[in-house]
Amino acid sequence: MLDLTGDKLIELDRRVSFWIDELAKKTRKKRANHDLQVCCKDGDKRNLVTDIDRENQKALISKILTLDSDARFVCEEAGEARADSMDGQVWFVDPIDGTLNFVQENRDYAIMLALYQDGRPVLGWIFDVPRNRLFHGGPAIGTYQDDEKLPAVKDEPLSNSVVIVSGRRLVNGEKPYGILAKEALAYRVLGSAGISFTRLLVGSASAYLSKLSPWDLAAGRALAEGLGYEVKNLDCSSPNMLLSNTVLIATTKIHRELVKMLKD
Repeated sequence: MLDLTGDKLIELDRRVSFWIDELAKKTRKKRANHDLQVCCKDGDKRNLVTDIDRENQKALISKILTLDSDARFVCEEAGEARADSMDGQVWFVDPIDGTLNFVQENRDYAIMLALYQDGRPVLGWIFDVPRNRLFHGGPAIGTYQDDEKLPAVKDEPLSNSVVIVSGRRLVNGEKPYGILAKEALAYRVLGSAGISFTRLLVGSASAYLSKLSPWDLAAGRALAEGLGYEVKNLDCSSPNMLLSNTVLIATTKIHRELVKMLKD
């Protein structure tokens, strides 16, 4: 088990940041020069996986195992034994977040990684690959864009905020998404959890609502909580990091407003 105290935590953040930077460079190069091998998961033409997803996941797991040979994982792509509890340390791996964007547009996708201990976020990394930006850190050391520490979130109300929502669930008419989009100053749909989180981290949006798999949520939760965002289910409970959750990541004011609207 890794030592996550003091300087050891900072050194781990630096080491993993270097790994992800190198992997992002390789990913950009492969995307520019490689004829992608693309498959659909479970017959869903919107749920894609590529050979680069699989290669990136394998590379990250291999690196992590050099630090801790007993490391446990929750990964997006198949092939890795999945942690069955959040006891101890668990790594979350999303080798390409926004694969549809990656394949079709070559924009708005990210590499994401996170480390949790006993169910709580310790460190997260989101690399916005096309824009060459790394967001990293966590509740104990703060949240950074590259080498710049980001300021705490401003507690904006819904009427003064841009929000990000799941496009599929908004189109399907699911109640929370329509309410949030209607009452906000404006709403956006991005198709990538990682890129959505980067908008929150730099302050260009104040809320994000979607149903997220553990690997979609883990890194962004670590970074968002490091800036003071609330990350909760709509019943105000904490997300179960081994299951998919409908999660609202937002300022305190927006959380209170939306929960009240749903009760009324």
